[in-house]
Amino acid sequence: MFWLILVTLLWAFSFSLIGVYLAGQVDPYFSVLTRVLLALAVFLPLLRPAQTPRRVALQLMGIGAIQLGLMYLFYYQSLLLLSVPEVLLFTIFTPVYIALIYDGLQGRLSPHHLIAAAISVLGAAVIRWEKLDSGYWLGFLVVQGANLCFAIGQVAYKQLMSGRPTRDALRDFGWFYLGAAMVATVAWLVLGKPQYPTTSVQWGVLVWLGIIASGAGYFLWNRGATQVDAGTLAAMNNALIPAGLLVNLLIWNRDADLPRLLAGGILIAGAVVYSEACSRKASGREPPK
Repeated sequence: MFWLILVTLLWAFSFSLIGVYLAGQVDPYFSVLTRVLLALAVFLPLLRPAQTPRRVALQLMGIGAIQLGLMYLFYYQSLLLLSVPEVLLFTIFTPVYIALIYDGLQGRLSPHHLIAAAISVLGAAVIRWEKLDSGYWLGFLVVQGANLCFAIGQVAYKQLMSGRPTRDALRDFGWFYLGAAMVATVAWLVLGKPQYPTTSVQWGVLVWLGIIASGAGYFLWNRGATQVDAGTLAAMNNALIPAGLLVNLLIWNRDADLPRLLAGGILIAGAVVYSEACSRKASGREPPK
């Protein structure tokens, strides 16, 4: 849980940094490629190909291609169509996707996963639900593409790496970024435009996003995902919404409804607590009364 909370705080800045400094100013495909290559550069020295089974390496590359490569392509396009708060709003369905995908792979339906996800979605909706017209639906569909990629990647990594030592996970995570880099490179070569950063601030934002938000962030998030119940993972996906909006409010002075932010944040926190309690009970770890 600690890693998920830490990365939530880290990623809370990413939405606004991209929306303020990069979206519409720097080619999104170049931004994606730069972030992924910087993240790969962090983990490439740790790779030991001879020590990683080929099947695991290929699976990690596939997970990275979907969770990071494809997700980033959808995500950056969504910021060209929607504002930062609107993108945050449309991410509220990610917990439902996680719960359904995870339970589908297990061949069962766990009510507490769906309940935790639903409470989390409700909390996020309380924070950001606005009256939206038909002009937003293309942006909505693009964000759902990002949500699905992120959900699939999280569940797949959790299934593959749960129970493996942190040392092995750290050594092997470069394969994840290698898969993402392949997708990002092809996308940039085919669809990219010569619209590069023109200021030191834009380059600085890309470096921070690549090394910290992507390089450290995705490893810690995925590692955290292997250590919690699927319902908790689903609920934590929406904790980014109040955190991201709070950063947007405090730093860039964007309007936010503080009572709704508080109410929604309480619901999302309640979803996490509920999921953790159900997980302890199911595993026999319920604390003595």
